[in-house]
Amino acid sequence: MKTRLPIRTTLAALLLTGATIFATISPAQADALEDIKQAGVINVGVFADFPPFSSASADMSLKGYDVDVAQYIADSLGVEMNLVGVTGQNRIPYLNDHRVDLLMSVGYSAERAEVIDFAVAYAPYYIAVIGPAALEVAGPDDLAEKTIAVNRGTLEDTSLTEAAPETAEIMRFDNYNAVIQAFISGQTELMVVGNDVGAQVLARQEALKPEQKFQLLTSPSHIGLNKGEDRLKQAINDTVAKMLADGSLSKSSEAWLKVPLNPDNLKD
Repeated sequence: MKTRLPIRTTLAALLLTGATIFATISPAQADALEDIKQAGVINVGVFADFPPFSSASADMSLKGYDVDVAQYIADSLGVEMNLVGVTGQNRIPYLNDHRVDLLMSVGYSAERAEVIDFAVAYAPYYIAVIGPAALEVAGPDDLAEKTIAVNRGTLEDTSLTEAAPETAEIMRFDNYNAVIQAFISGQTELMVVGNDVGAQVLARQEALKPEQKFQLLTSPSHIGLNKGEDRLKQAINDTVAKMLADGSLSKSSEAWLKVPLNPDNLKD
């Protein structure tokens, strides 16, 4: 003969069982750091073609500033690094869907902060005025009477237009290759680009000896992670602080961005 339990007793048992199951699975779901350590691997979302932060090398492996930092984080956690190529369109969905644990090169914005969290800034991103070493330019006033190449309609264009005196001749081009060509051919005396583009010019134009004159705008890159992952966020923040202290970030900056790291460029 079957014994029928009172509905309230059955409901209480179900609730207790549910609470037990939730208590069992909730910590694993909520603690990404523990999941990463148990898996022995951290999946890091990077742009596959974003030199000098990350791009394919001669052996087709990804190299760059972002890769250096991601490897340091993996080593600090005692796990393997797995790089996952992402795009500007899919990278936040990849993070939210837990296809990656971290995203590199994420600029902070209030809109993004509604759906992801941000660790401390680790990489400088800024817009700079670049010119030959022989040309003395220290600030916006020195742009007077100068010819300056810039990519039309970009943030660089806006920043330059706001800062330059009326007597500066701003020459706008439709892409970065045209901007660089105008500068290195002598069509313009200066160019205004982001430090990612600028690093390529600084590395290759030894005869011209180009250098950064001054910055127009700073917007450092952060490491993105899912909300609620406080232990993972703290581990990343601690790792970036260690890289600053032991000189690893500056070493990567010199290798890939062709300038020593200025900690002020990591301030939002």
